[in-house]
Amino acid sequence: MENTDSIKKLVQEKYTEIAEQSGTANQASCCGATNCSTEVYNIMTDDYTALEGYNQDADLGLGCGLPTAFAQIEKGDTVIDLGSGAGNDCFIARHETGEEGKVIGIDFTPAMIRKARENAAKLEYNNVEFRQGDIEEMPALDNEADVIVSNCVLNLVPNKKAVISEIFRVLKPGGHFSISDIVLQGALPDAILKDVEMYAGCVAGAIQMEDYMQLIEDAGFEQITIQKQKTIEVPDDILSRYLDRNALDAFKASGTGIFSITVFAAKPGSTPKTEKRKVKIAETLACCEPGSGCC
Repeated sequence: MENTDSIKKLVQEKYTEIAEQSGTANQASCCGATNCSTEVYNIMTDDYTALEGYNQDADLGLGCGLPTAFAQIEKGDTVIDLGSGAGNDCFIARHETGEEGKVIGIDFTPAMIRKARENAAKLEYNNVEFRQGDIEEMPALDNEADVIVSNCVLNLVPNKKAVISEIFRVLKPGGHFSISDIVLQGALPDAILKDVEMYAGCVAGAIQMEDYMQLIEDAGFEQITIQKQKTIEVPDDILSRYLDRNALDAFKASGTGIFSITVFAAKPGSTPKTEKRKVKIAETLACCEPGSGCC
C-alpha cells in the first residue's frame, strides 16, 4: 500500500472480482477478499437470514456485523448505506423505512453498482437507488439522510477522517449512524500490514479502536456508543501465509486483538422526530454493554 491511489485501485479491483463470483465463494473467505481458509467457517460475517427484507442474491458475505438491525430506522426515513455492495443492507433498510421512505446505496466499484441495480430491478423497488462514488467525497447533499449505515467498509478507506466528516455533513441535524467495522487493539505484524490481500480482506486497513472512536468524537458527534463488539479470530492457516512459526507464535502471544464493532453516534440537532428517536435509542442503549451484543 504505497499511496492512496494504489489502495483505491486495489480495493476496486478486488471487489470487482467479488461482484463477479458467487456468494458461496465469498462467504468462504476473509471478508470475501482472500483465499479460502481450510477451517470451514466464515471469519467475520454475521447471519442476515432472519432479518426482514433479506435477499439472498444481494448477500455476498462481505459484512462484519448487522448495522441495519441496530440503526433505529423508522418509516419514511431517508437511509444511506456506505459501501452498499450488491444491496443487501439497502434492501433490509428499505423494509424498515417502507415505501414512503428512500434508500440510497453508495459504492466505489461500478461492478457492484451494476449488480445492486439488477437486484433492485428484480425486486421492483422504486425507492432504492445506487450511486457510484467515493465515500471520502460522497455523492450526496448536505443534510440528506436521517440514518447512515455501513458494514465492514471504513477499514478499506485510506482517509477515514474524511469519511466521518462526510457522514456528519450528509446527516440531517439530529440524524444518526450505525456502522459495523473492523478495529484493532495492539499492533499487527508488518508482513500483514503490507499485504494487499489482507488489506482487501478488511484486516490490514483497520485502525486502533481508540483512534476510531476519537475520530467520531472529533467530528462533532454525540451519543457515541458501541452497540455490539465481537472478537475476530483469523485462522492459523491464513496467518501462516504471512508469518513463520516463530512469528505466528509471537503474534498470538502479543495480545493483539482484531474486533468487529457496531458503533452508534448522532449529529447534534433537534426536531420532533429526533426527540422521539432519542428516547427510543436511549432506552435501547441503556441495557447494552460493549461485548455483550444488544438485549
